[in-house]
Amino acid sequence: MTRQKTLLLLAASGSAALLLGALAFEHLGGMAPCKLCIWQRWPHGIAIALGALGLLAMPALMAGLGALAALATALIGGYHTGVERGWWPGPSDCSGAPASSLSTEDLFAQIMAAPLVRCDEVPWEMLGLSMASWNMAISLGLVLIWLMALRTGLEGRTGR
Repeated sequence: MTRQKTLLLLAASGSAALLLGALAFEHLGGMAPCKLCIWQRWPHGIAIALGALGLLAMPALMAGLGALAALATALIGGYHTGVERGWWPGPSDCSGAPASSLSTEDLFAQIMAAPLVRCDEVPWEMLGLSMASWNMAISLGLVLIWLMALRTGLEGRTGR
């Protein structure tokens, strides 16, 4: 196996590990995901598929696209971290909104429509980082691996 394909496999395996970890927290740990958690999963699934495709054909292209997928989940994880920490508001259907400006009827409607799992609460932390924060940090590392795979492939084409 070439170095480039080894890096593709490593990067795709990293996304698979993060996705399997999220599914384990959900199905084995009973921790239902919020809307932003679900959004973070999709780019990992895409990265896994791109890694598999890169093993078969066009590895440089798949490495570039894989880097974008990993960057996408890292950015969503960063946004989610900010929502959890109260640095900025999250999606209105997934986060708490100020109740002071709402009428009693609007407040009741908001309470009744609120999701069971909120995006602005941290359900689990390790070393002071939430799952969204860990996803962001590890995914940024995966971006680097994808870029190394891309670079290795481009260097191979130029004969370096």
